Amino acid sequence: MSRTATVVGSGPNGLAAALALARAGLEVTVLEAADEIGGGTRSHRPFTSADLLVDHCAGFHPMAVGSPALGDLQNYGLKWVWPEIDCAHPLVDDAAGLLHRSVEKTATGLGSDGRRWKRVFGYPSSRYGKLSTDLLGPVVHVPRHPWLLARFGAPTALPAATLARLFTTPQARALWIGAAAHAMRPLTEVFSSAIGAGILTAGHHNGWPVAEGGTSAISQAMHHALLDHGASVQTGTTVTSRADLPTADVTLFDTSPTAVTSILGEALPSATRRSYGRFQYGPAAFKVDIAVRGGVPWSDPRVAKAGTVHVGGSADEIVTAEADVAAGRMPDRPFVLVGQQYVADPQRADGDVVPVYAYAHVPAGLDIDITEAVIERMEQFAPGLRSRVIETVTTTPNSFSAGNANFVDGDILCGASSPTQLLLGPRPGRDPYRTGTPGHYLCSAAAPPGPGAHGMAGLNAARRALHDLNRH
Repeated sequence: MSRTATVVGSGPNGLAAALALARAGLEVTVLEAADEIGGGTRSHRPFTSADLLVDHCAGFHPMAVGSPALGDLQNYGLKWVWPEIDCAHPLVDDAAGLLHRSVEKTATGLGSDGRRWKRVFGYPSSRYGKLSTDLLGPVVHVPRHPWLLARFGAPTALPAATLARLFTTPQARALWIGAAAHAMRPLTEVFSSAIGAGILTAGHHNGWPVAEGGTSAISQAMHHALLDHGASVQTGTTVTSRADLPTADVTLFDTSPTAVTSILGEALPSATRRSYGRFQYGPAAFKVDIAVRGGVPWSDPRVAKAGTVHVGGSADEIVTAEADVAAGRMPDRPFVLVGQQYVADPQRADGDVVPVYAYAHVPAGLDIDITEAVIERMEQFAPGLRSRVIETVTTTPNSFSAGNANFVDGDILCGASSPTQLLLGPRPGRDPYRTGTPGHYLCSAAAPPGPGAHGMAGLNAARRALHDLNRH
C-alpha cells in the first residue's frame, strides 16, 4: 500500500516539502486555504492604469539560487535573471553605496573600506557552496564544515550596530546596516548581524536575482513538478482542526506554530504547546506598489540600475528607525525596502510605466495609512518622484494577515528574529521540525533556516519525516 502525506499550506516551504515527499514515492495531497497557491511567492497585476506585474511579498532571491529544495525547476520553466546592480543604498548629499555580486567590484566602490569589506565577506562567499549546507539547516547541529562555519559565525553574534563600526565610509556602513535591517529587529541586539551576514554572503555568491515572469514562477514551477509526480493540490481548503485533515502517514504544516496548536490541540505534547504558545511574532510590513512613469528619478542615477534599493538614509538613521518599530512606535523616517524588479525583468513594465514596490518596516498590526510617508521617504533620495506616480496600491499589515494566516499582524517573516528564536527555532532541542506528535511536522518559515523562497525548511522537515517513516 502506498504511503501518504498531507501538507497544509502551499507557500514555498509547503511546496518544497510536498515535492520531496512525492519524489520519494509518497502519495501527496497539498491543502491550501487561499484560492491561489504560493503564499509569499505570488505575483499579481493590481493596477488599473497600466498592465504591470508586481510581486506580492518575496521579490529577490539570493538564497534560492542553487537551493537543494528547488532542484531541477529550470526544467519546469523557472529562470533567474539579474539586475546590473544587486542593491543600492542612496544617501543624502553623497554618492550611493552599491552592492554587486562581485566582492571585488563592491569593494572597489567602497574606497578605504574596500579591504575591510573583502575581509568580512570575501572568504565565506567564495565558499558559500560548502557553507550553505550548514546555514540552511537547523542552527543546533553537528556542522559538516566546522571551521568554515565558525569563521562565518563569529561576527554574526555581534549586534549589527557594533559590526558597523568596523567601517568608516557612510556607503559601507549603510550597505551593511541596510542588509542587517532585513531581520526587522533592533540592530543593537546580539545576533542581529546573522541575517544580514547570511544575505550578503549568499548574495556575493549568487547575486540577488528575480524570477523571470514574477516570483510566482517559483511556485508555479514547483506545482508543475508536483503534478508530474502525481501529487494533488487543493486550493480553497481551510484546515482549522484535526477533523479537517485526511488520514495520512505524515502531515506537514507550512503554517505558523500558533496554527499548529489550534489544529492539533491536545494531540500536541504539553511541552510543545508551551513552546508554540511562547513563540514571538515580529514587526509588520506596510507595502505600497507604485506605478511610475519613466522610473524613479534617483538623485544618484546609478540607483536606477539596482534591483533592490534600501531607502533608510544613514546607518544611524536605520538603527533608530528599527528600534522605534521594535518598541511599537512608528518611526518618523522609516526604513523602506524598494524593489525595482523590472530592471532585471523588463516584461513586468508597460511601456514607460514601471512597477516599483516599496514596503516600510512598521509596528505589528499598524492600522493607519502611511502611503504618503513611504513616498515622502523615497522622495528624499528621488526628488520629483511624486509627479511621476500615476497610481498606488497599498497592502496594510492587516491586509497581509487577512490574505495569509502565516503573516500574523503583518509579520511577513513568520516570526521574530530574536536571539532565542534564531538559535532554537520554535521549540528547544536539536529538531525544530518535529512537533512531538508522531507523524506531524512543522515546515514553515517559522522553522530554520527561516524566511525566503529557498524552501529549505520544507525540505528539512520532509527529510525528517522520511527518516522517521523508514525507521518504522
